[in-house]
Amino acid sequence: MYRFPFSKPPFPGEMTEIALGIKWLRFPLPYRLDHINIYLIEDDGGWCVLDAGIHDEHTLKLWKAVLSGPLSDSHLTRLIVTHHHPDHIGAAGWLCHEAGIPLSISQTAYLACANISLDPGSPQDRQFYDFYLSHGMAPEVAELMGTNGLEYLRKVSPLPNTFLRLLSGDTLTIGARKFRVLTGDGHAPEQVMLYCAEDCLFFSADQVIAKISPNVSVWPSEPDGDPLGHFLRTARRIRENLPDDVLVLPGHQLPFYGLHERCNDLVEHHEHRCDLIGEACSGKHLTVSDLVPVVFPRELNIHQLGFAFSETLAHVNRMLRRAELTKAVADDGVIRYCKADHPGSS
Repeated sequence: MYRFPFSKPPFPGEMTEIALGIKWLRFPLPYRLDHINIYLIEDDGGWCVLDAGIHDEHTLKLWKAVLSGPLSDSHLTRLIVTHHHPDHIGAAGWLCHEAGIPLSISQTAYLACANISLDPGSPQDRQFYDFYLSHGMAPEVAELMGTNGLEYLRKVSPLPNTFLRLLSGDTLTIGARKFRVLTGDGHAPEQVMLYCAEDCLFFSADQVIAKISPNVSVWPSEPDGDPLGHFLRTARRIRENLPDDVLVLPGHQLPFYGLHERCNDLVEHHEHRCDLIGEACSGKHLTVSDLVPVVFPRELNIHQLGFAFSETLAHVNRMLRRAELTKAVADDGVIRYCKADHPGSS
């Protein structure tokens, strides 16, 4: 059973004290998941910020209000970004410039953001278009999928030219506290998490959230990737290496207790989705697009459909590695999957 020590989040622009020297802010997002949690950790002479929010007019207005209001008698010392998704890294460049602070981030996250900035792709990119077509997506929908990189750039400010690399196993001193740096994969490559053993605090970013499963997706740049395998291994590693009594401070939703149960539930959730795919492919040859409504049996808008498709493919790729599915490519290049007669394991 999860326990939630805080019944409601702070209002946008306001702060809730989590513990002495730990403050919690919440900023809005223009998505179905309509918010992000931002944390302030007391540092020598000011506050360290964990994640920045998206780069849009509303977020920048809130940051200016916070800097001129609750933090007017203090200042920011540094920014830590957990991963490269726009709701976390979007305002990072702007905030670092505005406050004159350095950026700390994993190398993979920094380079992933930089790579998209250098080459966001376009609707005319045949690699993206053919990737989606090969998995049974309708041409008009596949064409829209190619704009993901351009949408990313609209929500991300230019990164600072330099950064401090965070590595798994590092000890990070922030004020009077020492944090162990952990990294996780599956939702985002080399996602940074922070664990303070002395105060039993775990900043889990988007790796562990109480009531939603973080998106785990395969993208055209790595069509045969196994992000779900990485995600499941990370969940098991967190459960094995961190105590159950930590206060989990996630990137979204409410802080909670119940880390081990949540890790178990996340593993079971994804295994259940694999079971659904296996049942649907029993005696049938189906494309990933055929399988999307099996895994996500609700009406989806175009933004949601892109994530649903990519997450369904992540489950299919995991099942291929475990020899639970077979793969066949038709003469027209469309890929279909069928349940294997004698599944293995991996």
